[in-house]
Amino acid sequence: MNGMEKSIDSNVAQLRDNGLKVTGPRLKILDLFEKHPDDHMSAEDVYRVLLENGIEIGVATIYRVLTQFEQAGILLRHHFETGKAVYELNTGGHHDHIVCVKCGSVAEFHSEEIEELQDRMAEEHGYRIVDHALYMYGVCGNCQKKEKR
Repeated sequence: MNGMEKSIDSNVAQLRDNGLKVTGPRLKILDLFEKHPDDHMSAEDVYRVLLENGIEIGVATIYRVLTQFEQAGILLRHHFETGKAVYELNTGGHHDHIVCVKCGSVAEFHSEEIEELQDRMAEEHGYRIVDHALYMYGVCGNCQKKEKR
């Protein structure tokens, strides 16, 4: 069995494990996210990449599948300052994001110091954290270089 067959088999199993019927669009969209595990893609990004690869799936279907994948825990949804939802593969580990306000690029990071500080702040204010998301906004190195030109 080659790598492609294993990927398809694991995607079929993942869809079934999450109670989702195995369909062509679902398999193609899941495969796209698995091939780009570090990317944060909007529904429009998914549509564009699929179309570039000769795969025609309607935008409405893509929105529906992304919502189903989010509800099943396959994808995580974020609302950065760009004004549109972006999705990433749910790999199970916690991380935070820093987003470029110029080009929209996203960097992921994890900091034990920040996690400990959040816990301490919650405790000082009498809270127990049940969930959190940290989004920082700045100008990435590439855009800073462009500004200096």
